[in-house]
Amino acid sequence: MTTGRGALVILLALLAAIGGVWVGRQVFPAAPPSGSALHELIHEGLELDARQQSQIDVLERRFSLRRTALELELRADNARLAGAIEAEHGNGPQVSAAVDASHEAMGRMQKETLAHVFAMRAVLRRDQAEKFDRAVVQALTDDKR
Repeated sequence: MTTGRGALVILLALLAAIGGVWVGRQVFPAAPPSGSALHELIHEGLELDARQQSQIDVLERRFSLRRTALELELRADNARLAGAIEAEHGNGPQVSAAVDASHEAMGRMQKETLAHVFAMRAVLRRDQAEKFDRAVVQALTDDKR
């Protein structure tokens, strides 16, 4: 492969990866934020008792490990997509399969994030859960993205 052709393949792979991320963000709504306003509300705005705080801490440690594993899986899917693009130079069966695998991983990430959010909610009292629900809804519908 000539140097120019190799550079073109690398450029196309990079553009496809960026496009894949953009499409993923457009197709799949953002999951509730894990470290922002929702996290702040849980730890500072809900007045958790010691038992609740302990349960939330356990849930967060578990989810942190799972989220890291899913993020690594997404990176691996992007690498496979880049390899498929390099091999096929178009939207062939390998590219299509790599895109499908990436979408499945993104869907698992979203589902597991929501399961984590609902597990935290289950620890809360009714008054706390009402505040929590409002924060989740706001995070999902906020147009300031």
